Amino acid sequence: MKIISFQNDILPLKNQLYRLALRITMNSAEAEDIVQETMIKVWNKRDSWTEIESIEAFCFTICRNLSLDSIKRHENQNDTLGENGNEHPDSAFNPYEQTSRNNRVETIRHIIDHLPEKQKSCMQLRDFEGKPYKEIARILEISEEQVKVNIFRARQAVKLKFQELDNYGL
Repeated sequence: MKIISFQNDILPLKNQLYRLALRITMNSAEAEDIVQETMIKVWNKRDSWTEIESIEAFCFTICRNLSLDSIKRHENQNDTLGENGNEHPDSAFNPYEQTSRNNRVETIRHIIDHLPEKQKSCMQLRDFEGKPYKEIARILEISEEQVKVNIFRARQAVKLKFQELDNYGL
């Protein structure tokens, strides 16, 4: 049985938890608060850490639930992620190509933002966080098959909607 250390096992998850909360809430300040609240809740359960099969899944589940609660509380309209300065233009792009690329990225973000919650969460954890199916199933409390189906459907929906918009315009 592994001894769980807050410093070594839980604290390093904060950036991944933040990205998950941000992806769900679409609000950086709210995501920061959710990560802090997640850390507090996990710390308060420290007496039962040895009974938890995966402390990482436990943390992600709490973060996801707090994020969904936040959306319900604030009746968030799922605005897309704001520009956070992470996209660096490639020097080979001309301004037209860069604008076109940014429009495509924004369109895909918008499509993902409007997916059903389970599909969006599965896609976030798999494609953006790199989590294995088994871990996603634990976090979302669904079967691995349901995870795979949700990811497949999410990807198909994004692909079809993007092609539709790309072919016919907005």
